[in-house]
Amino acid sequence: MRDIKLHKILKDTFGYSSFRFEQHRIINSVLDGKDTLAIMPTGGGKSLCYQIPALYLHGITLVISPLISLMQDQVMNLKETGVKAVFLNSSLSYQEMHKTKEKILKGKVKLVYVSPEGILSPHLLDFFDKVEISLIAIDEAHCVSQWGHEFRKDYTRLGELKLKFPDVPVIALTATADSKTRTDIADQLRMNNPAIFVSSFDRPNIKYVILERSDELKQLNEFIKAHHANDTGIVYCLSRDKVERTAKALKKLGYPAVAYHAGLSQEIRSKNQERFNQDDRIIVVATIAFGMGIDRPDVRFVAHLDLPKSIESYYQETGRAGRDGKASTAWMIYGLQDVVKLSHMLETTDADESYKKVARHKLDSMLALCEAATCRRKYLLQYFGESGKESCGYCDSCIEPPILWDATKDAQKIMSTIYRTQQTFGAGHVIDVIRGSKNAKITERKHDELSVYGIGKDKPKEHWNSVLRQLLNLNYVAIKSWEYRSLCLTAQSLEILQGKATLQLRKQEVVLKKKDKKEGRSKEGQHDRNELFENLKALRNKLAREKNLPSYIVFNDKSLHDMCNLLPRNESEFLLVHGVGQNKLENYGTAFLNLIKEYHS
Repeated sequence: MRDIKLHKILKDTFGYSSFRFEQHRIINSVLDGKDTLAIMPTGGGKSLCYQIPALYLHGITLVISPLISLMQDQVMNLKETGVKAVFLNSSLSYQEMHKTKEKILKGKVKLVYVSPEGILSPHLLDFFDKVEISLIAIDEAHCVSQWGHEFRKDYTRLGELKLKFPDVPVIALTATADSKTRTDIADQLRMNNPAIFVSSFDRPNIKYVILERSDELKQLNEFIKAHHANDTGIVYCLSRDKVERTAKALKKLGYPAVAYHAGLSQEIRSKNQERFNQDDRIIVVATIAFGMGIDRPDVRFVAHLDLPKSIESYYQETGRAGRDGKASTAWMIYGLQDVVKLSHMLETTDADESYKKVARHKLDSMLALCEAATCRRKYLLQYFGESGKESCGYCDSCIEPPILWDATKDAQKIMSTIYRTQQTFGAGHVIDVIRGSKNAKITERKHDELSVYGIGKDKPKEHWNSVLRQLLNLNYVAIKSWEYRSLCLTAQSLEILQGKATLQLRKQEVVLKKKDKKEGRSKEGQHDRNELFENLKALRNKLAREKNLPSYIVFNDKSLHDMCNLLPRNESEFLLVHGVGQNKLENYGTAFLNLIKEYHS
């Protein structure tokens, strides 16, 4: 009986014909009253794992969500499907807050979204004492863990909710958590013997491409122009200044680009967020704060111009591409300065040594992904404890296998130079000595008189940067002083210096093939439906503007493609379209059916 009702809610409310990944088992775990931890890939349908139980159970479901924009987006989406949902946060006026609380007390609401800071405030805790709470859902649960990559203080206090509401089951959801982080999340939330579900981390529609940095803006332009010229994308940068410089450069190149970071005024951020929601084609250049919980399904690429600090961060951010399951790209460039910068930021924080130790390991793992000569996808899956094929056929390492070369002699040259300069200088100075630079710092220290001076002048700076970065990653060279960023040798260095071992390194090439043949074939197959698709999209966008909604909340592209394939003739057939439930049928069915009718032969 339960199962019939769950499938009815899934189809009638959300318009989906079947559950995905572990959704069905997770929902049943929650309904059995168990504390539940769900790890599902971005775009895997985590929200349904608490939204469907919310509609099944009496009382309200309390959803802890990290961002106001995310709460607003979720509530807007639920209202379009006919679900009664509200949020309580600082964006509401006193009168709006009062009215919303009245609705909750009168039982007119099924889901209430609040921030971690809000739910832990005394006045809201007292308010929820008066309400029947059936479930507590904690979204972006990696923020709970001290090992998480989005450490946020108030998240670590959410275990207090278990003390306040001991009989209410808790579901925690995130896209990224290794085994250590999963254990920590459960402990921090005081979960009682939780059921843990880990879906596959594989996103087969995402192509992973990682390149060495040479000229980042030129590389970014060439990538977008060749592969995503008319697509929506996100470009991540580490600093606010770089975000603005990159957005400005892209606009100059003719791309519809906007900047997004915390230093911009609320008005500008809201305007740019709205453009991201509404425009068919837009590129948002942002710091990593942008995008948590993004629901836009047609982001075709995510580009990183700086190295993320962990695999978790990288996976979470790249997962914002291709939520609709269509071919998308995760593209990244990195360089030696990224390693030094992130390491310096870590070592100069006030965090304790145990945290730094874990963070160092995470950064090392991120670097290892960049330098890996094997399949990127296999490495990612292994990191999260999942086995994968030796070759996925859809990452740069598989499409264009890397060339390995014997770097033993060049490694010896770098190590000898570090040693001869007393292990007290950074990468730039070491490479200047090797290349025979005549700058003042070299001559002042008489380093132009060393036997190693100029021994690598036949090769460009980029070559030596690449070798040195890989030596750092493989622990043949280390950073001795974070303040001065000076390099030193390690115990492993002797093996290479004394010729007892050889060293094979990855020779990176800036290569990314043009559109895959399979992508081309799929587009040819859709050619006959292109006109209808464009007209459906125009209708969707018009209705979205009238209701002041993001277009994908009316219908996402997947639903429009389904309409093109099914060509529904009546309301019953329209309900077969992916994402069409009763509420959307009532709101939009007539308009879309009338348009589709014109294309029936």
